[in-house]
Amino acid sequence: MLRRTKIVATLGPATDDKKRLRKMIKAGLDVARVNFSHGDADDHRGRAANLRAAAIKCGRDVGLMGDLQGPKIRVMRFKDHHVELVDGSSFFLDSTLGYEDGTVEGVGVALATMHEDVGPGDTLLLNDGMIVLEVDRVEGTRIHTTVTTGGILSDHKGINKKGGGLSASALTDIDRENIKLAAELEMDFLAVSFVRTGEDVEEARRLFKEAGGKGLIVAKVERSEAVENIDSIIEAADVIMVARGDLGVEIGYTELIGIQKKLIRATRKGGKIVITATQMMESMIENPIPTRAEVSDVSNAVMDGTDAVMLSGETAVGNHPVKAIRAMSEVCKGAEKFPLTAGRTRHRLGDYFESVDEAIAMAAMYTANHLNVKAIIALTESGSTTRWLSRIRSDIPIYAFTPYAATNRRVAMYRGVYPVSFAIQDKSRDQLYADMFTTLLSNELVEVGDFVIFTRGDLQGVSGSTNSMTILEVLDR
Repeated sequence: MLRRTKIVATLGPATDDKKRLRKMIKAGLDVARVNFSHGDADDHRGRAANLRAAAIKCGRDVGLMGDLQGPKIRVMRFKDHHVELVDGSSFFLDSTLGYEDGTVEGVGVALATMHEDVGPGDTLLLNDGMIVLEVDRVEGTRIHTTVTTGGILSDHKGINKKGGGLSASALTDIDRENIKLAAELEMDFLAVSFVRTGEDVEEARRLFKEAGGKGLIVAKVERSEAVENIDSIIEAADVIMVARGDLGVEIGYTELIGIQKKLIRATRKGGKIVITATQMMESMIENPIPTRAEVSDVSNAVMDGTDAVMLSGETAVGNHPVKAIRAMSEVCKGAEKFPLTAGRTRHRLGDYFESVDEAIAMAAMYTANHLNVKAIIALTESGSTTRWLSRIRSDIPIYAFTPYAATNRRVAMYRGVYPVSFAIQDKSRDQLYADMFTTLLSNELVEVGDFVIFTRGDLQGVSGSTNSMTILEVLDR
């Protein structure tokens, strides 16, 4: 059984062993993530090179995604590197306090304007919500609070405001340098952290393009403001990542899954790709098997239609990166046996299509879901047709036939789409069909006598030019 949902996994110290990396690819890795929040440029260059070499050795097209650090707001350092905050005690935050001058009484913060963004009654969440502060008053740059949930607070832990509203820019100076690095490494995806609006996404796209980058832009939804502005963000981005860590802290964990479902649904309706991420199998950092709760969490996202699920610490620093990918793959396949939409769909049934390739894709999928069709073959330059095809729920595999390695790596993220290297240009129709059937049969993708749907464009070398659909019977070579 082919797995339709794709797996994104994070590279790190645990994946630097080349043999282990190859095992991860064979276990089902589709897109590798480089986290710019950890390591330096040489680390990222080395891991990108190792990934590309391993993929070639395994005969797989594996995408590469760079994930920008973004403006995560953090406390500065403590004199003793940590303090214990007690319920009911007073504690202040002050952007003008010395970098290493934090004590049990208060600590510096990395956002100079933070005092302008909070007021009495606001709730601040530190260390991923483990420590809770209520704002009493603001005096100049100093924010006076009462500890309502205490605990150990150490250097550089993150700060969130419940409900959002901290006004840090989406791109930092470090991010701008890492955008250039992502372009240098020819990354297939660039993930932008803590976006607030579509304008944040467009700025990142502009900088990436100016640096020579050609990959897709991933907007990470991890702020309350992003949820409120999701329509503009979906329109501006190529991919949406439901980044549940900081998002859950800001909106509250009780509402997180409901928001996740809405984001997946809205992204698919908007014709874009969606990743569900953060703590999906976190117990596997230490343990060789996932918990039942983690299995349920992954299955829920798969059945909602997410294109990809992502592993973070599980593979970057975990003890069982190969087993984590294998477990994720098996859970995805298990969930895909129980589709919520069977046979027919009403996706965009009442809409007008803005482009010919989208119209052809919709026609192909409706036809496939109403005929005994074994596969959909899309001759594609950029992969855009396969993206449209993958928006409709179906169990029918979609094969992206393309001569471009970059397109193969891009569609590796698309749900139910499988890249196939295939020369397109300078072929007659009969030769094209013969070569296509040979490729399908030699790879055991179909059998003689099967019907397939074939989409292509008249203008070779032009992205988004798909304008025809043909139903073919597979003939013997």
